Amino acid sequence: MNQQQLFEQIKKKQSFLCIGLDSDSKKIPQHLLKKEDPLFAFNREIIDATHDLAVAYKPNLAFYERHGSKGWLSLEKTATYLKSHYPEIFIIADAKRGDIGNTSTLYARAFFENMDFDAVTVAPYMGEDSVLPFLSFKNKWVVLLALTSNKGAFDFQFLKDEQSGNRLFESVLKISRNWGTTENMMYVVGATKAEKLKEIRNIVPDHFLLVPGVGAQGGSLKEVAGNGMNKKCGLLVNSSRGIIYASPDTDFAGKAREAARSLQTEMKELLNHAGLI
Repeated sequence: MNQQQLFEQIKKKQSFLCIGLDSDSKKIPQHLLKKEDPLFAFNREIIDATHDLAVAYKPNLAFYERHGSKGWLSLEKTATYLKSHYPEIFIIADAKRGDIGNTSTLYARAFFENMDFDAVTVAPYMGEDSVLPFLSFKNKWVVLLALTSNKGAFDFQFLKDEQSGNRLFESVLKISRNWGTTENMMYVVGATKAEKLKEIRNIVPDHFLLVPGVGAQGGSLKEVAGNGMNKKCGLLVNSSRGIIYASPDTDFAGKAREAARSLQTEMKELLNHAGLI
């Protein structure tokens, strides 16, 4: 999927919602635990209930890897289900990979060839050669960590280089924007750092940004859109817990739809205000 195709989906669905499939076996409704594959059963119902409101889904791999081979199978089944039933959906593997080049190549093949994800989150710490293997796949995307929403982001991401005057997250953006293009690279920017989005847009005005932290983590959708939206929207705003765990009971899929609809309605208003729909 290229940038224009992603923007067309945003306009069609009047939404820039990404739903995080942080599917925890300790939090999903108890009746699903009787299923052969509880995680996949949960994901399938969430997807079926919300697919017309979301342009992307983002499984967080930690929630699957903790179950070993069974969890990996649940992840594969989820990706296959999305591709076969809702091929217009953009799927992000929230894996946060990043290693030496030959290892990164194998990670890229795992997510892009074996499971046909559209994008994978990648950590930039090891530099260009650890990221380029992911960028060699046509119509696939790197989502590079730039400014995250967790409290520990202040440990390193705001450190200032005395020579350039850049904070570390600014250096990541300025250096990495030459590795890829607006057609194959996005950046993670936490919604709890929404006030920094204008600064980030000065560096990467045309890239898409994946913005977690709206909802349960306290980020403001209005602030994110006001500071970060560009002429092609340029935003995928992720909500996980606030949608998928809207109810612990048998009505969980319906309640998830209600929560997703609430965000989509607000997104529609913001897109309309920006003249994009």
